[in-house]
Amino acid sequence: MKNVLIISGHPDLNGSVANVEILQSVEKALPNAEIRRLDSLYPTYQFNIEAEQSAILKADVIVFQFPFSWYSVPGLMKLWIDKVFVHGFAHGSTAKIAGKKLIISTTTGAPNEVYQKDGFFKHTVEDYLPQFETFAILCGLDYQLPVITCGLSYVGRDEEKIAEQKAIAQDHATRLVKAIEKAVA
Repeated sequence: MKNVLIISGHPDLNGSVANVEILQSVEKALPNAEIRRLDSLYPTYQFNIEAEQSAILKADVIVFQFPFSWYSVPGLMKLWIDKVFVHGFAHGSTAKIAGKKLIISTTTGAPNEVYQKDGFFKHTVEDYLPQFETFAILCGLDYQLPVITCGLSYVGRDEEKIAEQKAIAQDHATRLVKAIEKAVA
């Protein structure tokens, strides 16, 4: 399999059920994939830019895995993008990453019903994703279809709710693995 890099942008995986389950399931299915957990690598948000860019350079497929936060990526991942995907490395005449594939993999706490044209937010999750397509265009990346799961609420941590969240997260992981396998085919 080609080199797969998964960037976990969850700001606190210790407090997560779904994103932890997704990462663990993907890690089992794709043991050669590199998973970089930004929250544990950089708890003070001080990034090793050289290490991050080196990981990106080795990758054929880059996956951004994150909980949907204020209709985008969490702050940790946003700052990481700002610091790592700089001019001359990610875009511009001396860019080095063109041709790699990008998969957006995200989860929402709110249920799918609120992310509908006639729902509470008046938009689908996909309506919020053009920024990633533009990001891919700027960096010369091949934007793949996103993997999205709604309704992984963090409210309620009883055993039944946790088991439900894990089952939904495992389904997400299965779809993400299929998307990665399609991207590397």
